[in-house]
Amino acid sequence: MSEQREQAEKSVQAEQNVKVEKSVQVEKNVQTELHRDELVHVTVPLEWVGEMVRDVMKEQLRIPRKVIRKLVEGQGVLVNGKHVWLSTRLAEGDTLRLMLPAEQSEYILPEPIPFCTVYEDAEVLVVEKQAGLIVHPTSGHFTGTLANGVVWSWQRRGVVAKFRPVHRIDQYTSGLIVIAKNHFAHTRLTAQMMERTVERSYLAVVHGELTDDSGLIDGPIERSDEDRRVRVVRPDGQEARTEYRVLERYGTGTLVELKLHTGRTHQIRVHMKHIGHPLFGDAMYQNGDDSEWIARQALHAQVLGFTHPRTEERMRFVAALPDDMQRLTEKLRSRRET
Repeated sequence: MSEQREQAEKSVQAEQNVKVEKSVQVEKNVQTELHRDELVHVTVPLEWVGEMVRDVMKEQLRIPRKVIRKLVEGQGVLVNGKHVWLSTRLAEGDTLRLMLPAEQSEYILPEPIPFCTVYEDAEVLVVEKQAGLIVHPTSGHFTGTLANGVVWSWQRRGVVAKFRPVHRIDQYTSGLIVIAKNHFAHTRLTAQMMERTVERSYLAVVHGELTDDSGLIDGPIERSDEDRRVRVVRPDGQEARTEYRVLERYGTGTLVELKLHTGRTHQIRVHMKHIGHPLFGDAMYQNGDDSEWIARQALHAQVLGFTHPRTEERMRFVAALPDDMQRLTEKLRSRRET
């Protein structure tokens, strides 16, 4: 009896050990999933049946060779949950998943820089940037940027992501910007930028009164020969189109809504100067001192709309006019009324 009892206890202990091992493996798998960037999750259709995974990735999914190499190195090519060779042939109903190792911004120093989060999920981060804050570290600004603050916030919360801004706005422009948190989201959102399906509109306060209630400025933009930091409208420049609509006239100034049809550096600032209505506070594109009115260029990225890279839901965000631009409009309105 004692031998039977001992054998039974050993059997129970062995079962418990197996359960523990399975539990540990499940936990490891969960952690691996959390630290991966899922590029593709698809059920194999009839037209892919019999095709090698390699050919589907190249010809059907059009995945770049560099990304395929990363997928292979990271054991991120899975069929029905198991790692497979690229020569594996697909069957109807198979589940194909392509998983890249999640990346982090290794060369961005985390800093507690305050910023306003408008929306965040596993794929994207939408931020309302304050005027004066640079989006990404540059040769002259390694710290004190939005990127430093976002990376600090992610690390504190245990978020594994790489800072990938889909677009940028100037240092002294306030407003909305979207940041992709993984390769998949960045690729999808960049494609939308290229296809011009991302909605972006701005509010600006410009000098003088615009005569027309609305219009389209179509003027190619290129660097100035005199100062490479400055952009100008010239025939040999890159295509640039800005749509405007007057919201309010103040006599000495105008509040306008502007929509970008292209995304050139300083585009709104250059175009408004080109038609004779530079922005208030724009030291680069406006002659004169506007310090009594506002301490920076009166430009605000008010609306941002895009299709969510994963859910394909259309998303739209609106940021109210900031206090300094609100005070500027009130001053102009008050002067017009006196």
